[in-house]
Amino acid sequence: MKITNFAVKNYQFTLIIFVLISVVGLLTLFNMPRSEDPTTNPPQYLVTVIYPGTSPKDMEEQVVKPIENKIYGLENIDKILTTIEDGVAAIQIKFKYGVDVDNKYQEISTEINALKNGALPKDIYLIKTEKISSADVKIIQTALISNTASSKVLRDQADILKTKLEKITNLREVNYSGMPEQEIRIDMQLDKLAQLKIPLNLVIGSLQSEAADIPGGSINLSDKVFNVKTSGKFKNVDDVANTVIYNANGKIVYLKDVAHVSYKDGVVSHITRINGHRCILVNAAMKDDVDISKVKKEYTPVLEEFSNSLPENIKMVKSFDQADMVAKRLGHLGFDFGLAILLVVITLLPLGFRASVIVMISIPLSLALGLIAMNMMGFSLNQLSIVGLVVALGLLVDDSIVVVENIERWLREGHSIKDAVLKGTKQIGLAVVGCTATLIIAFLPLAFLPDMAGEFIRSLPVAIITAVLASMIVALTLVPFVGSKILKTHTHGEGNYFLKNLQKFLTFSYRRIMPLALKWPKVTIGISIALSVLAFLLFPLAGFKLFPTSEKPMFLVNIKMPLQADIPESDRVTKLVENELKKHEEIVYYTSNVGKGNPQIYYNVHQQDIKPDFAQVFVQMDDDASPIAKTELIKKLRIKFQDFPYARIEVKDFEQGTPIEANIVVRVFGDNQDTLRALSFKVEELLRKHPGTFFTNNELNTYKSDIKITIDKEKARTLGVLTSDIDKVIRLAVAGLNVGDYIDDRGDARNVVITVPREKFSNLDALKNLYVNNMHGAPIQVDQVASIGFETSPTAINHFNKSRFAKVTSLSKDNFYANDILKDIVPELDKMEFPKGYYYKLSGEAESEGDALGGNFLSVIILSAFLFVAVLLLQFKTFKGIIIVLSIIPLGVLGGVIFLLLTGNPMSLVSIIGFIGLSGIQVKNSLLLVDFTNQLRAKGHSINVAIHIAGETRFLPVVLTSITAICGLIPIALNPNPQIAPLAIVLIGGLISSTILSRIVTPVMYKLMPPQIEVEETE
Repeated sequence: MKITNFAVKNYQFTLIIFVLISVVGLLTLFNMPRSEDPTTNPPQYLVTVIYPGTSPKDMEEQVVKPIENKIYGLENIDKILTTIEDGVAAIQIKFKYGVDVDNKYQEISTEINALKNGALPKDIYLIKTEKISSADVKIIQTALISNTASSKVLRDQADILKTKLEKITNLREVNYSGMPEQEIRIDMQLDKLAQLKIPLNLVIGSLQSEAADIPGGSINLSDKVFNVKTSGKFKNVDDVANTVIYNANGKIVYLKDVAHVSYKDGVVSHITRINGHRCILVNAAMKDDVDISKVKKEYTPVLEEFSNSLPENIKMVKSFDQADMVAKRLGHLGFDFGLAILLVVITLLPLGFRASVIVMISIPLSLALGLIAMNMMGFSLNQLSIVGLVVALGLLVDDSIVVVENIERWLREGHSIKDAVLKGTKQIGLAVVGCTATLIIAFLPLAFLPDMAGEFIRSLPVAIITAVLASMIVALTLVPFVGSKILKTHTHGEGNYFLKNLQKFLTFSYRRIMPLALKWPKVTIGISIALSVLAFLLFPLAGFKLFPTSEKPMFLVNIKMPLQADIPESDRVTKLVENELKKHEEIVYYTSNVGKGNPQIYYNVHQQDIKPDFAQVFVQMDDDASPIAKTELIKKLRIKFQDFPYARIEVKDFEQGTPIEANIVVRVFGDNQDTLRALSFKVEELLRKHPGTFFTNNELNTYKSDIKITIDKEKARTLGVLTSDIDKVIRLAVAGLNVGDYIDDRGDARNVVITVPREKFSNLDALKNLYVNNMHGAPIQVDQVASIGFETSPTAINHFNKSRFAKVTSLSKDNFYANDILKDIVPELDKMEFPKGYYYKLSGEAESEGDALGGNFLSVIILSAFLFVAVLLLQFKTFKGIIIVLSIIPLGVLGGVIFLLLTGNPMSLVSIIGFIGLSGIQVKNSLLLVDFTNQLRAKGHSINVAIHIAGETRFLPVVLTSITAICGLIPIALNPNPQIAPLAIVLIGGLISSTILSRIVTPVMYKLMPPQIEVEETE
């Protein structure tokens, strides 16, 4: 081959290039970003609207529908999923993959800002738009613990730590939570205000005017520019209390005359504890594309210094540090990598010392080239990319082994070193290129998997593709060059001790089988077909789960209180759960969050927003706890909390892959809420009675009661009272109104809230006794123009692409997979009678599988299959050769499935990757055998002789490459991480079965349908 001739003849140039690759590869290894999981930036966004005191029905009409109508008009919308609860609406927006993520964020922000100034209510507390990204994950979670320090002291210390961490350039989103913020509370005396005939709007307007901070601009004086500073924001309570709210006829009324103004803590909506101790949590996320190990070196001294400066009654605990987990996980994978190299070295012994040295030199250079390519494409070193490199380790030596073994064979036959290097490489070169091409094409579809699952898994196939491509370049250039310098001619033709014995074993093991197989070829093919059918019959026994559970020693306990439970009641029940958790010595930390979810510490579990009847406990076991130990603890806790009397307790493990709310989700679509409720009951019954489900939940199971204030609009008009004024005074009394900010002693802006004294709201009479001024200033009691009653309403309303739906969710028990449960449930759902306009759709794992494996993925698979065939056609120029090469694939599948069953692993996305990769490896091995058989026939050998010689000659490198691949994969197969182990298990099982059976089936297939070969003319 020309590239080989160039590399050998210009060896100085070749040497310099590969030294350069080695240096750049080392620099890349040390400087590549490191992270636990791959960085994902899906075109997904979350719009959260907080409007306290608003029922789901009102949120739907006043807030959600205007937003959905606006957003739905944007280009390339894929899905909009909306969840509406009391005072909160979460709108998840997903665009089609391929759009500009930043541009779409700007489009959404523009539409939301336009709605703020138009169709949406003016008194909405908060609207925030967020990009969903893996960078949102908090890499550190610290707790400032104290049972005696005041809330203000804890807040101040948390604020100091926040400021210190924000100065670290590689950190982002530094926040603290668990304590209400301090605010200036204005408790209005509405009766006094009414007596003075001062409209509430006048008070609110005066406060908003005084709180405004409008820069005065700048002026030029005597060739100098001076900034003009105006009044500025409120500074303290006195500034607020002394606000003039009325001035007429010489009479001045200050705010303090009609209200009590004081510093107060805001409404308690989120309580945090760690191991039962009162605390405030401080969290920080990491910026994209930075090395977490380097970031740790930046924040560790900051945390240590801060901890040493704390008062005696406050203690800091760093309960979660992702950098430690990353170091440990990458360290384990690094150990696996080293062990794999050692095992590969042992398998190279039959090649001889010098040949083994050449192959060993090719390994780091191939990996260096692969790392350089990955870094240039923007990938990081993470658990999946490292697994890809470990898998590639067993494959990238294949090309070098095949080339070196062929050169060695030429040397054993008595050829000169120059002829052996150049002609031996040329003889095998085209087959090496074809093998590499088929292997790359096999993994190529995985690099183009759609959706978030594809983006998450992409670094694994890319690592394999780049390393294997690099290995081909090394095998055709560096290996012949180094071989020409260190290989020696042989005095004996049978090789070293290891090679002779391996060759004897292979020859002896097939001496009796092959003649029989070739004598009865149809029987042999019949048996292989039967084994192939068996392989596909075994598939259903393995089950299917797209992504496994996480192996990390941590999980969540979700506490779902009875409807409308308040924060104190949720807190009381959470303490009971804590009492149970502290009995288990294997638990190191349990961090309780009452009224809100724990800050996001896992890439696909987002923080639950404020919800009084919800609590979440983040449980962490010892770092060395095995996945089995975690599973056992989860089982114990589920049994313990199964009949818990005060709340529904869900002990939930973290799942890998795309975020799903439950394994099984059935959505029932339709417009009428009552009809949806009736249908959801039937779906719930189907799920509950299945033996494989637990934690079945139906949001429409129970309705909640709301207080309904009905305004008599005709009477209000008669008395000169505006409906908007009634709404405003009720909202002020119930939820309070934010009228501006003040600057605290640390320079931070805090809220100024106007409301009425909370102690007055012990019963509904307080609402009746509110006053509102009419257009003439006269006080009118609210109960004169409004009546108070109760009404029922759903706890939540859900929309999917603007269509209303009810959802029933369920988790699957151990040894039950969602797909198997759905096989039983779906026929029952199909039998249900749905009214016109009502229907159901599956979500959860079923939807996730459809997104990951449907649509574009099928197109890529089909395209790859055609490329596969095209490459083989270029190699063999005949379809018979393709059929012979591909016939071995089902036999490898058999070994892969059997090994999955033996190890108790289900089929998963990672297993699918294993089977796809296995097909490429098998084709590569079969291609070597068929290609050499064709070469022998082209030289004039008969079919039987060519088959015999090719089998004897080419089976040795096939066995060597298979053994090295298997040895390289063993450490990954033994890894406890269920996200990566099945890949190695499938490859090992498939390689064992295909290596054993291909030696029989491929020659027989070749004899039955030999390709047409043109015999070379001899000179």
